[in-house]
Amino acid sequence: MKKPTLKAPKLKAPDLSAVAGGSRTGQSLLAGVAVLGLVFGIAELRAPVSPAAGATGKRTSAQVERTALVCPPPMQGAVGSTTLTLFSPEGGTGSTGTGLLADATRDNVLAAQAPAQPAASGSPAPSGSPAPSGSPAAPPAAQPSGAPAAPVLDARLTLAKPGVPAAGPAANNDTAPGTFALATGNLAPGFTANQTTSSEQGGSALSGARCAASGTSFWFSGASTGPNRVDYVTLVNADTVPAVVDLRMYGDKGLIENELAAGIAVAPGTFKTLLLSGLTKGQVNDLAVHVVARSGRVGAGLHALENGKGADWLEPSADPAPAVTVPGIPADVTTAHLVVATDSEDDADLKVQLSGKNGWFTPAGKESIHVKAGMTAALDFQFSPETREGASAIRLTPTDPKHATPVVAGLRVDRENKGKTEAAWLAAGSPVGTRASVADNRGGQTALILTAVDTDAKVKVTSSAGTNGGTPATKDVAVPAGTTVTVDGIDPAGLNGPYALTVQTVSGGPVLATRQLTIPAKDVPAFTTQQLRDDHATVEVPQVAADPGVVLK
Repeated sequence: MKKPTLKAPKLKAPDLSAVAGGSRTGQSLLAGVAVLGLVFGIAELRAPVSPAAGATGKRTSAQVERTALVCPPPMQGAVGSTTLTLFSPEGGTGSTGTGLLADATRDNVLAAQAPAQPAASGSPAPSGSPAPSGSPAAPPAAQPSGAPAAPVLDARLTLAKPGVPAAGPAANNDTAPGTFALATGNLAPGFTANQTTSSEQGGSALSGARCAASGTSFWFSGASTGPNRVDYVTLVNADTVPAVVDLRMYGDKGLIENELAAGIAVAPGTFKTLLLSGLTKGQVNDLAVHVVARSGRVGAGLHALENGKGADWLEPSADPAPAVTVPGIPADVTTAHLVVATDSEDDADLKVQLSGKNGWFTPAGKESIHVKAGMTAALDFQFSPETREGASAIRLTPTDPKHATPVVAGLRVDRENKGKTEAAWLAAGSPVGTRASVADNRGGQTALILTAVDTDAKVKVTSSAGTNGGTPATKDVAVPAGTTVTVDGIDPAGLNGPYALTVQTVSGGPVLATRQLTIPAKDVPAFTTQQLRDDHATVEVPQVAADPGVVLK
C-alpha cells in the first residue's frame, strides 16, 4: 500500500498589527512563538522513517554498501607476470552490485568517485545489467558542447556475481601501476582482492599481497637494507585528494632520522616507490617501518627481495599491542627470523612461545626477547625434521603483565629444496572474526593454516567454485587451544581456475588464519602467504527516533 504524502503548509508571517496594546517587543515575541508553532507543526507532519527493530538508542548492524581496496604496484620486473583476483562471498543482500578493479590513474580515480549519471539522450544503453545508482562503473552524462569530457573509468577486471571469483592480468610491464578495487550493493560485504606475482628477478620467487583499504597508518616489521637486500616501500593514492606521508623507520639503535623520509607528496591517482637503502643512511639489518599519512590516505606496501634467496611482500603487522601472535609458519620451514619493534618510551620484555600439538610451549634457548624503547630486536630459529611438529605460530606476551608495552612483530620464514631457498614474511595477525576470505587459491597448491590463540575453536571453511567452474564445498574444522592445524582436502570438486576460501568462526576462538600458496619453479619452493582478516561485512549504526525538540538544541 502506498503511503500518503504529507504536504507541509505554506509559511506566512503572522500579522500582529491588530494586537491591541502590543508593543514592538511584544509583537516580536508573539511572532517568534507563532513561527516556532509552525516549525513544530511541520516537524510533526513529516512522518519519520520507521526505525529498525530494537530498542530506541541501541545500536544495530547494517550491511556495508560499498567496499574500496588498494593493491600495490606489482614489482614484477621486466619478465614477471601478475594475476589479480576479485571475490565476494555469497550472502550479501540488497540491490545487484558492481565489482571491478582498475589501474590507479588520475582519470580512473576521478571517475570512480563521480556519482552515476544517465546515458546521453539517444545513446545506446551499456551492455549487461545496468549498474546501481552511485556505482563507479556507470557511464558519465553527456557534456555540454565545448566542455571537457568527464573521465571514464577503464576497468581492468569485473566481478559478475557473489560466490565466483574473477581473475585477470595486471599491466604487462615493469612499471605497472598500483590498482584499486571497488564493490557496491550485494557484492560489497566481504569483498576481497588478491595480487600474485611470479618473477625471475633475483631468482625464482612468488610475491603475494592482500589488497587492503586506504588508511593513515601501516606497520611493517622485518624490512632490511643489509647486504643483498632490495626493499621498497610503495604508496598508492586511490583517492581524489592529495596525500602527504612520513616514513618512520626504527632500527636496533632507535629512530632513523632522514628528511627524505618526511613530507612525501602523493598526488591523486599516482603511486610512488621508495628504495629503503636510500633513506637509512647505511645498512640496517632489522627494520620496522611505520607509514603515517599526515594528510589524505594511501595504500601502503613493502616489498623485500634478497638476491638468490627469495622475495615477497611483507604482511602488514596488526596495530601495536602488548601481546601479539604471528601465525602461518609452514610445516617444512628450515629457518625463521623474528623482528620485534616498539615506538613506546618503555622497554618491552616478552615471553616467547610456539604452538605445538598439545598447545603453547616455550622453545629451548628462545624463552624471551628484550626490546629497548623505540628500537628493534631480533631472534633466530632453526628447524629440523626431528624438531618440527607441523605448521606453527609464535606468540609474544609480557613477562610481567603489570608492565605491558605495545609492540609489532614480523617473521621471515625460509623453505629449502635441493639447496635453493625461498622466503616469505609473516606478521602479527588479527582474528578472522565472524568471517574472512582470501582469493586466488590454486588446486593442489594451497594450504590453509589455522591457530586458536586462547580457547578451543570451531570454524567452517568454504571453498568457492573456480573462475571457470567447480562445485563449492564446506568443511567444519576443530582447532584446539594453542595449536595450529593445517586443513587438507579443501579444493572444490571439478575445479577449473583459481578459487576463493572463506573461514567463518562457529564457536570459541579467536582464530588466526593464513593461506599458503606454493608454485615451485626450477626446484625452488616458491611460495607466498597471506592472512585472512575479518571482512567487516557489517557496521554498527545507532537507532534514532523523531525528536521535535531538536530545534531547541
